[in-house]
Amino acid sequence: MSSYHPLQPLVPRDYPQVVTSLSFDPVSDALWAGHASGTVCMYHGLIRVQGVSFVVGRGTPVQKLLLSDNTVTACSSSGIGVWGKGGANKWYHQASQGITTFAEHPSKPHTLVASQPNFQLLVLNSMTGLVTRTVSVPVLLTPLRSSHSLLLAGGPDGKLRTFDLRTTMREHEATDSILAHVGGIQGLEVCGNYAVTIGWAMRQSRPHPDPLVKVFDLRALKPLPPVQFSAGPSFINAHPRSTSTVMIASSQGLVHTIDISKPGSGGEFSQVDSNSFISAAAVSPNGAYLAFGDAEGSINLLTSTSTDDHVPFNGFDGKRVEWADVPARLPEISWDDHTPLNSIGMPYYEAELLSSFKPPLLPASMAMPPPPKIPPQVLNAVKVQDFLQYAILPKELRGKRNVVEVNPQKPDEGRFKSEQSKRIDESPTPASFAFPEIPKAYRKVNIQYSKFGVEDFDFASYNQTSLSGLETDIPNSYSNALIQLLHYSLPIRRLAKTHITTSCRLEYCLLCEFGFVVRMLEDAQGINLQARNFCITIGRKQTAHSFGLIDRSTEGQIVDYSRMIQQLNRFVLEEFAVEENTLPGNPQLIPSRSQQGSGSALPLITQVVGVDAPTLTSCAHCGQQREKESVSHVIDLLYPRKVDKYLTYLPEFTFGGIVRSSLERDITYKSNCQYCKHLANHRSRRALHPDHLPPILALNAAVNNDENHSFWLKKKSQIFLSPEVELQAPDNSSNASLGEQNIKYTLRGYIAEIRMGTSSHLVALVRTGEMESSSSWYIFNDFNVQNIAEAEALSFDGKWKMPCVIFLERQDLIDTLDYSLLPEKIDPAILGQTLSMAAQMDWSAAKQEVLEPHELPTPGTIIAIDAEFVALQQEESELRSDGTKKVLKPSQMSLARVSVLRGSGPKEGVPFMDDYIYTNDVIIDYLTEYSGIQPGDLHPNFSRQVLLPLKVVYKKLRVLVDMGCIFIGHGLSKDFRIINIFVPPERVIDTVDVYFIKERHRRLSLRFLSYYVLKAQIQIDTHDSIEDARAALLLYNKFREHEDSGTFDDLLREIYSEGKKLVRPLSPTHTLQVSHSLVLELESSRASTRNTRCTTPANAPC
Repeated sequence: MSSYHPLQPLVPRDYPQVVTSLSFDPVSDALWAGHASGTVCMYHGLIRVQGVSFVVGRGTPVQKLLLSDNTVTACSSSGIGVWGKGGANKWYHQASQGITTFAEHPSKPHTLVASQPNFQLLVLNSMTGLVTRTVSVPVLLTPLRSSHSLLLAGGPDGKLRTFDLRTTMREHEATDSILAHVGGIQGLEVCGNYAVTIGWAMRQSRPHPDPLVKVFDLRALKPLPPVQFSAGPSFINAHPRSTSTVMIASSQGLVHTIDISKPGSGGEFSQVDSNSFISAAAVSPNGAYLAFGDAEGSINLLTSTSTDDHVPFNGFDGKRVEWADVPARLPEISWDDHTPLNSIGMPYYEAELLSSFKPPLLPASMAMPPPPKIPPQVLNAVKVQDFLQYAILPKELRGKRNVVEVNPQKPDEGRFKSEQSKRIDESPTPASFAFPEIPKAYRKVNIQYSKFGVEDFDFASYNQTSLSGLETDIPNSYSNALIQLLHYSLPIRRLAKTHITTSCRLEYCLLCEFGFVVRMLEDAQGINLQARNFCITIGRKQTAHSFGLIDRSTEGQIVDYSRMIQQLNRFVLEEFAVEENTLPGNPQLIPSRSQQGSGSALPLITQVVGVDAPTLTSCAHCGQQREKESVSHVIDLLYPRKVDKYLTYLPEFTFGGIVRSSLERDITYKSNCQYCKHLANHRSRRALHPDHLPPILALNAAVNNDENHSFWLKKKSQIFLSPEVELQAPDNSSNASLGEQNIKYTLRGYIAEIRMGTSSHLVALVRTGEMESSSSWYIFNDFNVQNIAEAEALSFDGKWKMPCVIFLERQDLIDTLDYSLLPEKIDPAILGQTLSMAAQMDWSAAKQEVLEPHELPTPGTIIAIDAEFVALQQEESELRSDGTKKVLKPSQMSLARVSVLRGSGPKEGVPFMDDYIYTNDVIIDYLTEYSGIQPGDLHPNFSRQVLLPLKVVYKKLRVLVDMGCIFIGHGLSKDFRIINIFVPPERVIDTVDVYFIKERHRRLSLRFLSYYVLKAQIQIDTHDSIEDARAALLLYNKFREHEDSGTFDDLLREIYSEGKKLVRPLSPTHTLQVSHSLVLELESSRASTRNTRCTTPANAPC
C-alpha cells in the first residue's frame, strides 16, 4: 500500500464553519461536507470548487452523511431527511425527541434505522420518510453500523450491542452485548467479520481517550488483540478495498493505517497539516483519498495517487456532477397604462402564500367567524315552493341582521392598569381561541409591555388568590412549575430555608437561590414575583448545559418541555443533595430510623426524597447473587406492555401498581456472569423495605408515546391519578421485597405539559392546603393562579394535557420529621463583616461604616436604600406603522451597587452598606450617566470598591427584611423587582408615592424634589446611590415636618405648580454642593428624629 501525501486543502468560499461530517460521492468526482451551521456543501474534485449547498434541520450541526447513487441522506439533532444531489428535498422527518445518528437497515433495502435520545430506534422508509416501526433500547445509541444481518451500536455505557431487526425484539434488550470501553464508545466501524471500536477509558474517575482500539470477531462477538494508538483515537474508518484494514486518526491529525488481522505489523503513519483540531474524517470509495475536516472549515486531503494526473475521488469517470440550476433571466417589461398586471411573475417564496391559506390557518385576529347558523325561529317557519325555501323574518329578529361587532377585543391584547377604564372585555370569547377544548386556566399567558413598562401590566387580573405566581420573560422560566411544586412540598421548603442560614461558600448555589424564592413566596401573599436569580443560576451550572436544560427557544420553535422539566427535576434534586451536605453530622430527620454503623447520616435532601435501597442481581445459570448499593432521588415510571409474553408478573393497570413496579424495577437481561463466566439471563430488581421509601416520592411520568399516555386518559368516568396511592404488597410476598406492609402516599401535586398545536408550556397543579370554595387544589400557570376542583385537577381529558413530574407524600412519615436541630434564622452578624473581593481595595477610602453589634436593626428601624444597575441586554422592540412602539422583550438589567443608610440615631444618613456586585456576565452598557458605575468597578482585579458576590449582598438585604426594617427610597418598586427580593408593602416608604397627586398622573423625579424641597442640586454629572438614598431620607423627614404642621398638601400643590413652569432642564441656580447641603440638612433634622422608629401618621404611605 502506497504512502499518503498531502494535497491542497479545500477552503470554504464563505465564512469558516466547523466541518462536522464528511462523505465521498460513490459515483461522482465529488466530496460532500456537513457543517455546524446545518449546511451541506458539495466540492468538485477536479476543479476544487464548491457547488450545491442546502440546509439540513434548523441550524443544528449535521451529524452524519450517507451518499447513494442519486441521493444524499443527512441527519441533525432536529431530524433526518433525503435530498437529491441537486439540493431538492425529497422528504424530511422532524423528530420531536431529536436524532443522534442513523444507519442503513442491515437486511431490508430502502430502509433506514435512526437512534433517538429517548432510548428508541426509528425504522424509516428511505423512499417516503414514514416511520414503520419503533424499537425501545436500553441506552442512548450514538454510533450505528450495519453488518451482514445485524445492526451494531455503541453507547455511553461502553457496551457494543448487536440487534437483529428481523425478529420481534424484546423491549429494552439487545441480541447480544460485550463491554468495549468502560467510559463509553465514541466510534464504531465494521470491516468484514470484524467490528472495531474507539472510545473512552477512566483515569482517576475521569474519562480520557482510550489508547487501545478494540477489535471484535462478529461471528462469536469475542474480543481479539487490540491495536495500540497512543495519540488518542478520535476517528476510525474502514478501507473500502480491504476487509481487515482500518484508518485511525487523532484529533491532532495523526493517521495510522493498519491491518487489524496483523496487529503486530506496525502499519503506516501519516500526518495531516492543519492549524486546528480535526473534527471529521472520511475515506474515498477506492481508498485513494483521505479527507479530514477541521474546526476552521478547511478540508485537508491526503492521497496515495501520483500528483501528475488527477484521479477522480470515486476512482473512475462516473456520473456528471450536478450543479445548482441558474435562474432564468427576468424578461424586460416595458410598462405603460395598458400593461396587464399578470405580466409580472410571482417571486420565489418558501412560506405558504396568504391566498392559499385554509380556514384553520387564518389568524384569530382577522375576526372571520364561520357563517352564523340559521335561527330556529326561521327554520320552524320555512315554506317550500318548488325548489325554493323561504320564511318570514320574525319580529324579534328584525333589525339585528348583518350586524357585526365593532372593534372586537384581540385575544393577545395585554391587560394594563393604565387602560382599565377603556377595557371592554376581560377575555376573548371561546370561539376566537384555536384550541377550545383546553380550559381557560390552562392556556398560555404572556406578559405584554405598554409604554409605561412591565409595571403597568395588570398581574392582579390573572390572580385573585392569596398565592403568588411567577413571571415569565426571563431565561429558563419554564422552571416556574417545578419551583411551585417544590415550594408546596413542606419538608423541601423547610430544608431550603435552613440552608440559607448556613455559611454556604458556593458562588452559584441552587439551594440557596431556591431558599430565597421560598421566603419571597411566603411573604408575597398573592403578589406576583420573579425567580430570576434561581433561573439564572441554572444557566451557571455546566452540567445543566450538558443535559440540555437551558431554554434557548425562540418564538415558534418546537421545544419538548416535558423532557426538559423531567431532567430538570432530577438535576435539581441531585444538586440540592450535593449543595446541602454542609451541616456537621447531618441530623437524622426521621426519628424512627436509627443510623446504621458509624459516620454521619445521609444528606438531608436525600433523607427526604431519596430511595436508598440495594439492587439485587442474580444469575439464572449459577444462582449467584450480588448486591449493589444505590440512591435514587427520582424514580422514572415504567409502564406495562399490553401484550408481552415474557412478563412473569403483570402489574395492575393502576397508578399505585405502576409506581410499585417502577420502584422495584424488576427486569431480565442477558449478560456474562462474573462468577460462572457463562452468558446467561440475569434478573435485577431493587430490594425494597418500608424503611427504604422516603417521606416524599419524586416521580418522572416518562410518558414517551401514546401507549403510555393512554393509561392517564379518563375512561368511563374513571380517573387514573388518585389523591391517595397505596403501594400494596402482593399475595405472594416472597416474590417481592416490599413485604406484606402496605404503604400509603398522598398526592401533593404534579406538573403537566399543555400542548397547543406545535407550542407547549408547563403548569403545576398542587394541593396547597389553602381552602377556597371546597377545594385546596390550585393551578399555577406562571403568573395565572386559580383555584380548581379536585376532579378537574386529577383528570386527563385529552392529549393536550401530558403528565411530567409527580410528588407523593408518605402519610406515616410526612408529619413526623424532626427539624429541631436545624437553624432557622440568618446570623445578623453578616451586617458587621468587612469583606471584599477587590485586590486593590483601599479600606481607608471606603464610604461605609459597618454596623456595630448595638446598632443591629430591630422591627420598625428606618433605613434608606438605593441601588444602581448595569445593562446586560438591550430592549427589543418594533416600530409599528402608526408610529407607536411595542416592546417585545425588555432590557435585562443586573444589580451593580447597593447603598443602605442609617435612618435614625447619632449616625443618621451614614451608610453601613455600600457594596458593588461582582458579575461574570458580559456587560453591554455600564449606564455610567445614570448609575455612576465605571468600567473596572465590578472586576476583582481592578476595582477599588467593596466588591462582593451577588449572593452575599442579597443575604444582607434578606436579613434586613427579616428583621422588620422600614425601607425608604425613591422608585423602590422597580429596584426591588430587579434585585429580585420582596419587601412587604407596609414596610416600604417610597418618596415617589409620598410626593404624588393621583389626579395629576405624573410622578416627580428625585432630582426635581431635591431641587425644590431640599434646595439642593443632585445628580449633576452622574448618579450616586448614597447621595440618592440620603436625599430620599431627607425628603421623608421634610414630609413628616409638613405633615405634623398640616402644610404638606399646600407644599405638594406648590411643587406641581413649580414643575409645570419648568420647560427646560434645570440650571444650576442653587449652588449648594450636594454633600454639604445634605449633611447640613441632616444635622438640623437629627434633633427631632434621633432614636425614633416609624411613627408616621395613619394617612402616610408607611
